[in-house]
Amino acid sequence: MTPAPAPPSFPHRHLLGIEGLSRLDIEALLDQSESAVALSRQVEKKRTTLRGRTQINLFFEPSTRTQSSFELAGKRLGADVMNMSVASSSVKKGETLIDTAATLNAMRPDIIVVRHHAAGAVHLLARKVDCSVVNAGDGAHEHPTQALLDALTIRRNKGRIEGLRVAICGDVLHSRVARSNIILLQALGARVRVIGPSTLLPTGIERFGVEVFTDMRRGLDGCDIVMMLRLQRERMNGSFVPSVKEYFRYYGLDGEKLALAAPDALVMHPGPMNRGVEISSEIADGAQSLIREQVEMGVAVRMAVLEVLATHLPNN
Repeated sequence: MTPAPAPPSFPHRHLLGIEGLSRLDIEALLDQSESAVALSRQVEKKRTTLRGRTQINLFFEPSTRTQSSFELAGKRLGADVMNMSVASSSVKKGETLIDTAATLNAMRPDIIVVRHHAAGAVHLLARKVDCSVVNAGDGAHEHPTQALLDALTIRRNKGRIEGLRVAICGDVLHSRVARSNIILLQALGARVRVIGPSTLLPTGIERFGVEVFTDMRRGLDGCDIVMMLRLQRERMNGSFVPSVKEYFRYYGLDGEKLALAAPDALVMHPGPMNRGVEISSEIADGAQSLIREQVEMGVAVRMAVLEVLATHLPNN
């Protein structure tokens, strides 16, 4: 077992969103993540930070990537990890979120990782349990660990975030990833643009201090990072785009559009990707793509989050 360095001071018992975190809080999590990257690249990948602790992954929405990432992170830190399948649970039989919280609380877990389809559900659950809670995505609200892993990926490849021009492109309206990234990247000094068709941009998005473009070619001009978003058709109650083919023509990232960004621009996508819809395979698998590295950083960031929250757990 590799002994863990002392986790940084982190004043929060939960991680419910990027909103409410200071720049120092964010940088402490990113710095802690760096040591987790180093650990994950060793043959011996275990620490004992969470030995004897119980982590419950409670996912009301399916997400193979995020759930497996949290599971791996918990196990590398020595936790007993339980994945709760909501599809086969009593929640499907009419149990409320508050009932579920009370039931889980009676099991005396130490950390609960929650993904829920309703914005604010994770905050409600956090008020009803005695343990630490991590938001793994709530509706179109926030996805804090995704924003942290994106920031870590950028910082490792660009050496900084301050002053970078970052374009967040596509289905901004339904994206919790976009919201968390806008808050985090601006807190670290990046200049953020959002690009998408008007039907997929939230009303009043300008209030976040971002530049808004409906013309992708204009929006990409000079950008250092191009972050594509998944077209979330499962959240759409109506016709937001005329067709997938039309969407790719105007807002899908291909070589021609990427050439308008900075020469050393890097490409990101939170996954899962719809190839030929948001991004071409040529770009997704190309030299400028950081998409596979984002997956590796996801495990490291989630380890870091679990470690810093562990400092708030009682020892008796």
